This record gives sequence, C-alpha cells and structure tokens, in this order.
Amino acid sequence: MVKQISKDMIIADVLEVDPDIAGILIQNGMGCIFCFASQSESVEEACFVHGIDPDEIIEQVNEYLQDKHEAEADI
Repeated sequence: MVKQISKDMIIADVLEVDPDIAGILIQNGMGCIFCFASQSESVEEACFVHGIDPDEIIEQVNEYLQDKHEAEADI
C-alpha cells in the first residue's frame, strides 16, 4: 500500500514518510522546511505562508510516492 500525504499533515511527518519529498517542497518555494516551524506547521499552513496552492503540492508529492512505489514493485 502506498502511503499518501494530506495537506493537514505536519511537514516533519511528511518528511518522515520519505525524506526525498524535501526536494519537491523546496522546488515549489518552501525553502525553510527544516526550520523550527516545520515541527508543528501543516503543509497547508506552510503553503499559505509561502503563497503556494496546497492542493498542487499534495498532488505532486502523492504522484511522486505512487511512482516510487511502482518503480520499487518492478524490481
């Protein structure tokens, strides 16, 4: 089963699912994902602060997780 994230998840918890998600967040303008706020801030809250659509981030991250799962299943 593929782990999915949601916009109400805390950023630190999202990064525990897969640390490589950091790259997606950074590419979308969330350069401070390792700051203190990431320990208590949801994806949606962080997106709001940075002027980013949280639904787009969630879609990109869940697509990444699905693709990674499928690639690992092919091995």
